[in-house]
Amino acid sequence: MHALRSALVLFAVLCFASTLIPAMAQESAETYVWETDPAVAAKLEQWRDLKFGFFMHWGLYSQLGIIESWSLCPEDWITREGMGAENYFTYKTNYENVITQFNPTGFAPEKWAAAAKAAGMKYVVFTTKHHDGFCMFDTKTTDYRITSPRSPFSTHPRSNIANEVFGAFRNEGFWIGAYFSKPDWHCPSYWDPYWPPLDRNVNYDPKKYPDKWKKFQEHTYTQIEELMTGYGKMDILWLDGAWVAPLAQYSPFFNTIEMRKVDQDINMPRIAAMARSHQPGLLVVDRWVPSRFENYLTPEQKVIEKPLPVPWEACVTLANNWGYVPNDVYKPTWKVVHMLADVVSNGGSLLLDIGPNPQGELEPVAYDRLKEIGAWMKVNGEAIYGTRPVAPYKNEKIRFTRQKSGALCAIYLADEKETSMPESVVLVGVKAARGASVSLLGAKARLTWKQDGDRMIVSIPGSLRQAPPCKHAWTIKVSAVEQ
Repeated sequence: MHALRSALVLFAVLCFASTLIPAMAQESAETYVWETDPAVAAKLEQWRDLKFGFFMHWGLYSQLGIIESWSLCPEDWITREGMGAENYFTYKTNYENVITQFNPTGFAPEKWAAAAKAAGMKYVVFTTKHHDGFCMFDTKTTDYRITSPRSPFSTHPRSNIANEVFGAFRNEGFWIGAYFSKPDWHCPSYWDPYWPPLDRNVNYDPKKYPDKWKKFQEHTYTQIEELMTGYGKMDILWLDGAWVAPLAQYSPFFNTIEMRKVDQDINMPRIAAMARSHQPGLLVVDRWVPSRFENYLTPEQKVIEKPLPVPWEACVTLANNWGYVPNDVYKPTWKVVHMLADVVSNGGSLLLDIGPNPQGELEPVAYDRLKEIGAWMKVNGEAIYGTRPVAPYKNEKIRFTRQKSGALCAIYLADEKETSMPESVVLVGVKAARGASVSLLGAKARLTWKQDGDRMIVSIPGSLRQAPPCKHAWTIKVSAVEQ
């Protein structure tokens, strides 16, 4: 339904979301609040070992081939076309009626989970509900859900999509994360039909209509409790829509756009307490809302330039868009590998997003990328998993990580067309400890080196130079270094 046309018209949305937002993403350690609950703190430390996760945006917007549900937002930077777009209310009605067309009969989450596992991913975050309010899970709170009788997929034996996704990935040993949008543009206690929506915010004053706001708080609480009680073991509650927060906790990003500032206290203490009563140790990520309910930071569509002393995750798309858009352009494997090395050397984790198409399948190119990433991870995984950042962090083409044993991993980022290794690799700021061994991950032979002041010069034999153990990046491991 006007998929490609709509995608092109909404290109301005993509530009806004992928350039301005990352520039203002919450990445300041100054406002981070360390967790004091021992169970949560322990789980957070375990999460920091995982390093690589799989993110999926999937919903009605995938049927349309447009950029998530932002076309419903009545802010003046939005462009929309088709489905009666000359009248906003006609467009919104037609968008919501896409529920009668969304029928992903190719849905097979085991295939996704197997491909993600082969790629070396360790946790998954799935969109149970985006801002449009459409629930990809079976909820008692609304008929705007994938299991609704209005949905042709409701008769499918796997109609409770979120449950099927979580089960498939859990069976592969993944940690399970539920993405959940706090704003809900379908819910009448958020966008009350008596008034037109004004922007992304609630369309009334919660202080003037406290009973309405209370209903919305209960709506949100109930949906999250459904997810925390009916979908097995959960590890992460990943909350989006940072403008639904107390004004005192608003992200600085919202000072950069013309938007009403509305006090929207969703009562996170109550939500978090409930969620953790059902899922002890649950990580709560109320992203971009500085508080004790933002267990790790989530800069978006970017890799930060320096290490952060707090837990963080870069959420980045494999293609250009979060959700499925026809003819999207996917990042090459070398770029993803380099991004992963950059993120991990700065102490973060990479959450890589791929949007399934309307049939419930990933595009062939996505499977190709996952397979190629997995080939690299099989050789270099010990430079990624369970590591922490270590000085000097990076120099030129080198990214450093430290294993828990104290060993140093130096990841050499090859240029796009660089297929053979250099004769030597210089590790600036590194001095091997007495008796240390030096090796190349994926190769059996030990390497020789010499120390030149604060420069460790590692020689690469000709056999390895011409036939490296992998593509895109190579890891030199030093068993022990002087501190």
